[in-house]
Amino acid sequence: MVTVTEPSARDAASAEARGRTAELAAIRAQALEGPGEKATAAQHARGKLTARERIGLLLDEDSFQEVEQLRRHRATGFGLEAKRPYTDGVVTGWGTVEGRTVFVYAHDFRIFGGALGEAHATKIHKIMDMAIAAGAPLVSLNDGAGARIQEGVSALAGYGGIFQRNAKASGVIPQISVMLGPCAGGAAYSPALTDFVFMVRDTSQMFITGPDVVRAVTGEEITQNGLGGADVHAQTSGVCHFAYDDEETCLAEVRYLLSLLPSNNRQGPPALACTDPAERPTPQLLEVVPADGSRPYDMHRVLAELLDDGEYLEVHERWARNIICALARLDGQVVGVVASQPQTLAGVLDIEASEKAARFVQMCDAFNIPLLTLLDVPGFLPGVDQEHGGIIRHGAKLLYAYCNATVPRISLVLRKAYGGAYIVMDSQSIGADLTYAWPTNEIAVMGADGAANVIFRRQIAAAPDPEAMRARLAKEYKTELMHPYYAAERGLVDDVIDPAETRAVLIRALAMLRTKHADLPSRKHGNPPQ
Repeated sequence: MVTVTEPSARDAASAEARGRTAELAAIRAQALEGPGEKATAAQHARGKLTARERIGLLLDEDSFQEVEQLRRHRATGFGLEAKRPYTDGVVTGWGTVEGRTVFVYAHDFRIFGGALGEAHATKIHKIMDMAIAAGAPLVSLNDGAGARIQEGVSALAGYGGIFQRNAKASGVIPQISVMLGPCAGGAAYSPALTDFVFMVRDTSQMFITGPDVVRAVTGEEITQNGLGGADVHAQTSGVCHFAYDDEETCLAEVRYLLSLLPSNNRQGPPALACTDPAERPTPQLLEVVPADGSRPYDMHRVLAELLDDGEYLEVHERWARNIICALARLDGQVVGVVASQPQTLAGVLDIEASEKAARFVQMCDAFNIPLLTLLDVPGFLPGVDQEHGGIIRHGAKLLYAYCNATVPRISLVLRKAYGGAYIVMDSQSIGADLTYAWPTNEIAVMGADGAANVIFRRQIAAAPDPEAMRARLAKEYKTELMHPYYAAERGLVDDVIDPAETRAVLIRALAMLRTKHADLPSRKHGNPPQ
């Protein structure tokens, strides 16, 4: 038996449905608008974009799908029960960057100053779990005032959940933190756990204790930017990998970085069609790199000649400048480059350079990015400060990272490669798949002058003309043990190549190694030096 609904009843039901839909539209409009034009104007007056404006710049147009837009906190006390805005101060969801899925959460400073409460944290936990499950990168747009004090320990527990997921996602999906406002106290640890940190000058800061606490405890006077601004962390502390003058440029560079990274650790980085010929000769390298090992040059010029179209994204460009770490492409394939920089400190390895390169090598290995190491290194930096600062354990970090890496690894000795620094910088003896050298290479325990002083110190001291004797013996040592083919004759270098053929040789080698497979011994995890 079919029941026929009277027209009046159908009209009433339809009207109710339209009313509910209109109510939803009004609520959604309220959520999208946020706290209103006045709060938005105040955000803009600080030189900052809103959370949704930032997401619009990061993701492909009209690709953002928001999650839990209508969530509100349930906290009471201190007036919170009378102020329950939608989103609870964080916008979460997913979209695409150049067509690839990316998850994102963005603090909305207009609501509670972007402070983290229980509902706010739960939204972030959910989007992090979704990113891990989907195997897609996670980008956090940070502009928050820390824990929501009115919610007490519940807010602190929310941070704990974020930290736990940061650790769980480490090496599984790329995690990128973009600092677009203040980040103080425990909130600074989530960015520190991620793979890359971006900052914007003047508007973003990171510190554990702010200027007021520093003043009260130590008596030191310092501004927020002086304590934890973008330039401080990009140049002095090494906390920040990239620093830019404005949010638009910063977010454009985040998109560029994502184009060089795989979605997760089960995939390779995206390849592009390359118009720069793979067999392109590089004779200019003969002019860029002086044969005299004591003369400096800019390794950036070498990279510009070797890499596709001379383009690369340098990581930690302003910190530990005696070593270069960069993501680039060779014949359209992504490669991680670690290169000595003879223009700064003669390219020696020190504490900061070792840490910088070790972290970069680990990141590349985690995300299946082949490694290319360019050596022109005279050794580790000597000095009391370095020894007391722990150069042994810090240098061991780089050694451990290379030894543990299973991705394709190619090293190229341009000129000097002395002592422990030669071994640490991905020598064949620690597992480099292929090692090449230019005819200008000098691979040895130390430089000829230093070796002569150690080996022949008695003969030199007893000679009528010690300086002449030192020069003669140094020349003999160099001729005997430091000629360009000494390492090749002993199988420690696979080939000595013409610098003009370097690009072609590297591309052919990487193509061969693309299917490399290597397994580490079964273990829970290693115990890297700290």
